[in-house]
Amino acid sequence: MEDYIIRATAGDGTIRAVATTTTNMVKESQKTHGLSPLATAALGRTITAAAMMSTTLKGERDTITIQIKGDGPIGGIVVVSDSQANVKGYVHRPLVYLPLNSEGKFDVAGAIGKGYLNVIKDMGLKEPYVGYVDLVSGEIAEDITYYYAYSEQIPTVTSLGVLTNASQIVASAGGFILQLMPGADEETITFIENKINSIPSVTGLLSEGKLPEDILNMILSEKDIKIIDKKPCKYMCNCSRERMERGVISLGKKEILDIVNADHRAELQCHFCNKKYQFSEEDLLSLIDKAGR
Repeated sequence: MEDYIIRATAGDGTIRAVATTTTNMVKESQKTHGLSPLATAALGRTITAAAMMSTTLKGERDTITIQIKGDGPIGGIVVVSDSQANVKGYVHRPLVYLPLNSEGKFDVAGAIGKGYLNVIKDMGLKEPYVGYVDLVSGEIAEDITYYYAYSEQIPTVTSLGVLTNASQIVASAGGFILQLMPGADEETITFIENKINSIPSVTGLLSEGKLPEDILNMILSEKDIKIIDKKPCKYMCNCSRERMERGVISLGKKEILDIVNADHRAELQCHFCNKKYQFSEEDLLSLIDKAGR
């Protein structure tokens, strides 16, 4: 089954909901970066969050970036999604291992540790919007929930999950985000709280064959849920030689000449897909005139 995202409203527009299945995306990230199961869970949850959060982007070139930096052994996580939910990401240390936590699950919080979360929305304005919050748990879903409450003042419920099989391959991944819009009354708030507390984990539901639509219907069927749209999401890097050339040019003439004199060549590697780009001495010299300083 292909990965996709659905958007919905309920409660006469006072509830906004997004749900997704990201199993293939997380598998691709695991394969691309050679991730340990724990790193797969950490990056997979962040990929899932970014895909859903990207549904608020309007322009074709708009992007949303999630940066998580902690003092735990994984170091940090960076994930970027465009407005079409094409997502890419990486962790600083892909082979991190820790014992399972007290609930028998991957210790993502222990891997991340204490630190902060940034959400950067580049919507073509003069300056991007940057939201910054301290991590409240390192479990990512709770941190995304806190980000929305603190930076955007939107009451939110976030659920993210990655489940691996006995072979440590991703078996299911996905999540949902519910948000209360202006006009939501106390009855609606209590209703959402009770529903969230009564349903199984999102990975459990997905592993049972439940679709994103099924999950939202389980929660919101009593609130006249309406599906707005459905669109695919995928793990895709948009790096190119031209982008790498711009990176070299940004170093400036002196730095490029230093590279030429020392190594006579350069190799640049994309953090998101690990593709390598080779630049010969002639390539580097041809870029010097474009460097401008």
